[in-house]
Amino acid sequence: MHTPDFLKQLSAREKDPRLKIRYLALHHFSLGENRTQIAKYLGVTRTSVNRWVSSYLSNELDGLISKKSSGRPHRLSDQQKSNLQTYIIENAVKNNGGRLIAEDIRVYIQDVFNVQYTQRNIYHLLQDLGFSWITSRSKHPKQSEEAQEAFKKIPI
Repeated sequence: MHTPDFLKQLSAREKDPRLKIRYLALHHFSLGENRTQIAKYLGVTRTSVNRWVSSYLSNELDGLISKKSSGRPHRLSDQQKSNLQTYIIENAVKNNGGRLIAEDIRVYIQDVFNVQYTQRNIYHLLQDLGFSWITSRSKHPKQSEEAQEAFKKIPI
């Protein structure tokens, strides 16, 4: 068991707000306050305080550290993500000019994989796949490199 002063100092130094509140709960618990009163002080449920205290008593301070939550599973399988990556790389620059946009990717996913995404989540998916949404200026399909070079050589 740690002293109340140590727990209070630990709470003051902690950057993670969730862990900070857990340390404060333990500080009050070590002062002999009941769990219901601690929950009222901190604005949390008594169940949370009970869980934190029990975890602390069985695992010391390590028991208070949050485990990474898995979150919602991806809608696309790993194979589908790999196929999508290939599609994006091969079609980043369109043959008729312009660039691949999020709407194009959304439509492709809908048509090929029969999975619906919103445009906002397309950007999250791209980030997960290792892409950044930074593009250069696209070229007009009728743009001619030769005409541009000839224009640069015209005397002023």
